[in-house]
Amino acid sequence: MKFELIGRIVNVEIIAVDRQIHDLTKLRKKYGRGRWRKTEGKLAALPDGYECEAELHWYEAHGIGKKEMKIKELVD
Repeated sequence: MKFELIGRIVNVEIIAVDRQIHDLTKLRKKYGRGRWRKTEGKLAALPDGYECEAELHWYEAHGIGKKEMKIKELVD
């Protein structure tokens, strides 16, 4: 699903770090080594033109940035 971020991501929490991440091998092959974290947060989003709050999940590493961001749940 394509979406556009509007505003800042708030309530950011780290879900897992390095070896706790199931996709760690894939992340390292695709984007490089780093201290990977799986993170979640909330923001206003526009999935297909509909404005609502959404819970997002993504992976990030210092020097690499946010990767594979996805909408986990839409919150009305």
